[in-house]
Amino acid sequence: MKNIKIATAQFENRSADKAYNLQMIDQLAQQAASKGAKVIAFHECSVTGYTFARHLSREQLLAVAEFIPDGPSITKLAAIARKHQIVILAGLFEKDLDDKIYKAYACVDENGLVAKFRKLHPFINPHLTPGNEYVVFDLFGWKCGILICYDNNIIENVRATKLLGADIIFMPHVTMCTPSTRPGAGFVDPALWQNRETDPTSLRQEFDGAKGRDWLMKWLPARAYDNAIYAIFSNPIGMDDDQLKNGCSMILDPYGDVIAECRELDNAIAIATLTPEKLERAGGSRYIKARRPDLYRDIIGQDHNPVQKVVWLEK
Repeated sequence: MKNIKIATAQFENRSADKAYNLQMIDQLAQQAASKGAKVIAFHECSVTGYTFARHLSREQLLAVAEFIPDGPSITKLAAIARKHQIVILAGLFEKDLDDKIYKAYACVDENGLVAKFRKLHPFINPHLTPGNEYVVFDLFGWKCGILICYDNNIIENVRATKLLGADIIFMPHVTMCTPSTRPGAGFVDPALWQNRETDPTSLRQEFDGAKGRDWLMKWLPARAYDNAIYAIFSNPIGMDDDQLKNGCSMILDPYGDVIAECRELDNAIAIATLTPEKLERAGGSRYIKARRPDLYRDIIGQDHNPVQKVVWLEK
């Protein structure tokens, strides 16, 4: 493997406005390509918008969803990739011929679809169907995987993707700044976003505090460190429907260190150079080789009924 430059992006998407969101993807892809990036990753449902979908009926969600790879958004992403000579990863709602609906994330190059992943733990809308497989694919000689948002909070998913060969895991999110049982969690007042030019300090305090980045840094570096992977985290900034998101799109190396991050209170990209040497030098590579699956194979693999409870969807 050779060194590779990868970009992660943040932008304020518009609900159900695919034309606008694809225009933003086009602009940010051009910026990344001009700075030498070979790949750019966008957030969960970056093509369609995300939080608005909690209000949609099955019929309405089907109208927003597209076939992959034959839908218009994948065709447009391929055209953008071809124009800027950059690989693009972006998310959207997908439907199949049986009218099942998925939360999908697609990797697209100039020739079309390279890989597709369906979120394993979707919850924004009860009509979504969970995905049922991990995905590992090749980009420029690097083995890559995808896990969407909540998928990354179940630690077995990250380890399984690593064991399947992934050294880079793309982690698109729409997260932070929402209530939960965690102390300090909660929504951020949209008025702070509207006043960000005159009072950036108050907004940054909310974005970086317990509601936002402080929580993210409790667990995201551990996923990279424990598994000796590069983690490409992407998250929207600004209003997503009626909820404010804090961006913080970042790239972490196999040591768990943040090597690039979007710090603007605006649409932005961050680029890092990934080097293969870190994969073996990082402690996680030793931990993986030292595993004793004979001790816990039956424990980890025992049957249980998954429970997914989300408390933040409504204000």
